[in-house]
Amino acid sequence: MNQPLAYIHPGAKISKNVVVEPFTTIHNNVTIGDGTWIGSNVTIMEGARIGKNCNIFPGAVISASPQDLKYDGEDTTVVIGDNTTIRECATIHKGTSDRMKTVIGKNCLIMAYCHVAHDCLVGDNCIFSNNSTLAGHVTIGDNVILAGLVAVHQFVSVGQHAFVTGGSLVRKDVPPYVKAAREPLSYVGINSVGLRRRGFVSEKIREIQNIYRILYQKNYNNTQAVQIIEAEMEATPERDEILQFIRDSQRGIMKGYFSNN
Repeated sequence: MNQPLAYIHPGAKISKNVVVEPFTTIHNNVTIGDGTWIGSNVTIMEGARIGKNCNIFPGAVISASPQDLKYDGEDTTVVIGDNTTIRECATIHKGTSDRMKTVIGKNCLIMAYCHVAHDCLVGDNCIFSNNSTLAGHVTIGDNVILAGLVAVHQFVSVGQHAFVTGGSLVRKDVPPYVKAAREPLSYVGINSVGLRRRGFVSEKIREIQNIYRILYQKNYNNTQAVQIIEAEMEATPERDEILQFIRDSQRGIMKGYFSNN
């Protein structure tokens, strides 16, 4: 912790066993939890709340002011959960008066050159591959994977356990448990590999598949599909979550994929 080549504001609250490498700048009103490692040339600005056992690699900028012309200097924060890794040159901006905070959950991996804009809420155990970008006010559920170069439109929601393939433009909401690919972004199946890795049994995976077959493969509109799923499928936490996600969607959910061939 005694690093003469780093600047740490006297008002920063640094817990035990924190390592700060040379040429890093930590501003006032910053909290860093036990066991966290901060690499060289990191800038951590006012309002950062960083958990325990995090790793922040060189060049990252945490809690910079939002790139939002409506931001007027409100006292907002970035909250980063325990055991999260932020790789080189990633940028995470603090909130505005909308949500007052930007949140990255626990056990996440935010790879090099990713950007998480103001007022984003990211769940636990998420992986964002290189150069993935979230615009403002995005909501990401737990266990979501964004492959490289994914760009997510402002106010979009991505449900838990979803996988978005590399280079995708995410303009519409992505429901839970699915794989999203192609242009425009479309449903291409459920994330069965990810679900198995996280302990979902075959029966549960088939249940989720059957729900999405009704939604995406039976030529119903969303209202009809929701009514049929609710009437014909047994009530389970997964079924109810999918239905609630669709009902709550403000931007509308992504479409199914139809080949032109």
